[in-house]
Amino acid sequence: MAGVEQITVEAGEAGMRLDRWFKTHFPGLGFGHLQKLLRSGQIRVDGGRVKADTRVEPGQMVRVPPLEVDKKGESALTGHSIRNQGDADVLSKMLIHEDPKVFVFNKPAGLAVQGGSGVTRNVDDMLEAWRSQKGEKPRLVHRLDRDTSGVLVVARTRLAAMKLSEAFRARETKKTYWALVKGVPPKREDKISTWLIKEPTPDGDRVRVAAHGEKGADHAVSYYRIIEQAAQTMTWLEMEPYTGRTHQLRVHAAYIGCPILGDPKYFEADTNWDFPGGIQNRLHLH
Repeated sequence: MAGVEQITVEAGEAGMRLDRWFKTHFPGLGFGHLQKLLRSGQIRVDGGRVKADTRVEPGQMVRVPPLEVDKKGESALTGHSIRNQGDADVLSKMLIHEDPKVFVFNKPAGLAVQGGSGVTRNVDDMLEAWRSQKGEKPRLVHRLDRDTSGVLVVARTRLAAMKLSEAFRARETKKTYWALVKGVPPKREDKISTWLIKEPTPDGDRVRVAAHGEKGADHAVSYYRIIEQAAQTMTWLEMEPYTGRTHQLRVHAAYIGCPILGDPKYFEADTNWDFPGGIQNRLHLH
């Protein structure tokens, strides 16, 4: 940075700690260097001396002196660095909508949303490629299972993330899924209410229906509606989770005797059952 800058705190940064504010705007800035600038009074907010844990508010002016920024961090400010160009290209192909507040992606099956055991590539890490020029990384506000395809909404700002997360918690935002299931449910539309518990297995976590009051179990509620059916072979369902438990829709579909086609954990086809019409043997949940 050539000289002193005055940067205005934005609405989406309300209540943010000053050290986090600097990390967001200048990813390559070392913590030790930041502390030195704070102690010497070179960093100020509205002309006053501040500390690392000072909370900033919209409209305040942050005095930013010349910084010693690590070149790796500095390159992250471009958002499309050479190192991340491959991830940026993948995100571009998945993008179906964008505006100043959100990105909306069509996530394919097989791509994890977050990192974890055995995960080599995930959306959360890929979003580093779209870090804005001021250093703000897009934020996840909800999840999709790795094997589930579908719409993934990502917040572009801290304020948008707060608003969207609250909307999901307050159920002001509805999630609707489509599933191809084996057989035909007992009713055209219905509510499924059970208790679910997660159990570790050699092949990863598996969820089962539990008894009411069983230790570690969570209540789960889903709704479904038949869209179309192919004789008694399979059904196209619209499914809506009222709660958000792990594998909830997948377990609930199996619970009513109609597991989702190709589900690697909960679909156990009879030996004489074949996937009709050339349908692929993979999870059919979108």
